[in-house]
Amino acid sequence: MKQLNKFLTIGKAILLVLLIVYVGSLVDFIFEPLKSLTGVILIPVLLAVFFYYLLRPLLPLMERWKIRRWKLKRTQAILLIYLVLGVLLIGFFGGVWPPLKSQLLTLVQNAPQLFDSVNEKITELQQSGFFAKLFPEDFSLLSQLNDYLSQGFTLLTSYVSGLFSAVSNLAIILFTFPILLFYMLKEGDKFGKTFVKMVPRRFRERVGMITGEIDGALSNYIVSRVIVNLALGVLMYLGFLMIGLPYALVLTLIAFIMNFIPFFGAIISSIPIVIIGLTVSPMVGLWSLIIILLAQQIQDNIISPLVFGKSLDIHPITTTVLVLGVGNFFGIIGMLIIIPVYMVIKIISRHTYQLFLKEKWEGL
Repeated sequence: MKQLNKFLTIGKAILLVLLIVYVGSLVDFIFEPLKSLTGVILIPVLLAVFFYYLLRPLLPLMERWKIRRWKLKRTQAILLIYLVLGVLLIGFFGGVWPPLKSQLLTLVQNAPQLFDSVNEKITELQQSGFFAKLFPEDFSLLSQLNDYLSQGFTLLTSYVSGLFSAVSNLAIILFTFPILLFYMLKEGDKFGKTFVKMVPRRFRERVGMITGEIDGALSNYIVSRVIVNLALGVLMYLGFLMIGLPYALVLTLIAFIMNFIPFFGAIISSIPIVIIGLTVSPMVGLWSLIIILLAQQIQDNIISPLVFGKSLDIHPITTTVLVLGVGNFFGIIGMLIIIPVYMVIKIISRHTYQLFLKEKWEGL
């Protein structure tokens, strides 16, 4: 009975918090500025966290360098990394970004003409009778294909537009992101220790374990995800060059970014690739789809197991539900970060259960 009362008390507390949040959200003049501020700060913070885990493994290696008797200190190592990144960034914006942006905008603007061309190719296929030999007469895939592609392309452009709107305040991002990243790289190892010191002494060992697990899980996931996506991008780009697919660089970049979204990212990024391929010829469209499927199979069955191993212990059904649920509320940004957020919540929940509830609940 005592345990039931505790459970009811906790449930009431959770409901009260949710009620306060709901009522507060109705007060627009309070929550709208907070929402805007969160939107401005969120992108630089996410970028800083992403590059922190991506670049952090370089620091111990650089600090072990010896040039005669002089060793690199952490600040000097970070500044050297910034120098290299600055050179790469200048090269990117000077040589790659202008044609890349032009191709991307042209691709979106030419969508109606692309669909007209796809319609023509589909009509040619229907008239040729090629597919009639392979499929039954009532098989209506070709007649519905353009509708599916149109809906998918609309979905993709809305996600791309949402992504561009999220990073539209470029000046704030360029100013805050490098500063946040610098202090994270310089002081990042102290964050967990500082947080542990803030909790009561009897919980410090457990909290230290939690922060260590979260840090390791995020580091493994981000670094592994980048390696896997780069490998997939190289495979797809080489294949697109072999079949002469237009906009190969833009389409590969879209696939690289979208592949950070589990499962659905690959489907969303495949839509413009197939459309562009069909505008050239039905065979190019077919080969582009084959290249995507082959690259995904190599990624899923060879590259991902080698890179991730057993570190990503999330069931595919769980991943699907998380991505679909968050996508409806938070769009592409939510879909990109939901898996790391879930990993953090899972670690905290497991330790909380073991610390506070395991003995009591299992003893009932």
